[in-house]
Amino acid sequence: MEVFAEYLSSIDDPQQRVRTEEVLMWVKKKYPNLIPKIAWNQPMFTDHGTFIIAFSISKKHLAVSPEKEGITHFSEDIVQAGYDHTKMLMRIPWDSPIDFSLLEKMIEFNLVEKAECSTFWRK
Repeated sequence: MEVFAEYLSSIDDPQQRVRTEEVLMWVKKKYPNLIPKIAWNQPMFTDHGTFIIAFSISKKHLAVSPEKEGITHFSEDIVQAGYDHTKMLMRIPWDSPIDFSLLEKMIEFNLVEKAECSTFWRK
């Protein structure tokens, strides 16, 4: 995906770059109607102009942000997957497996919950 090429090339650690690309490509393949974009220096996906999910990296983890409502709704699932979270994001340690079924649930939740949303963020 060209839109993420510059972002991915800026990731110094090759393993983190490959892992991040894997997740972004999975989202694009699973949800071809979502619009990939870079905003606030992070890759994200939108639908009809509204935010669905975003990703960012840090030294120790890949962060996933489905908005506060997504984190609240899936808090127990996040812990069961072996990840921790804040009010706004879930952290997937670089050495942990990626729970794609959890990512799918988060994306589906936002697609349904924000189907009629006319703003970028929930109000």
